[in-house]
Amino acid sequence: MIHFVVHDEHDSVGVVVVEGVKSGQQLSGWIMDQDKTIKVRAQSDIPIGHKLAIAKLAANDTVIKYGVDIGRTVAPIKVGEHAHVHNIKTKRW
Repeated sequence: MIHFVVHDEHDSVGVVVVEGVKSGQQLSGWIMDQDKTIKVRAQSDIPIGHKLAIAKLAANDTVIKYGVDIGRTVAPIKVGEHAHVHNIKTKRW
């Protein structure tokens, strides 16, 4: 079962595609461009459609999704943590 998808192996986040991801759950992800799978343990509950960190990110790191810079972290994010508006902000403002 695929729990999250990633466009490119260089992305730092994937998108959860199933309901009910819970902290501690082992997740399977599909990296589309390379057609390979990865495993990540969820560090927090993550709603469907939200981002999951697949790389360790420090404060002020650039976040890459779909091969595109989507903003910067405002706090460190561990692999498997929920990545959303509480810890990622746009660089525009």
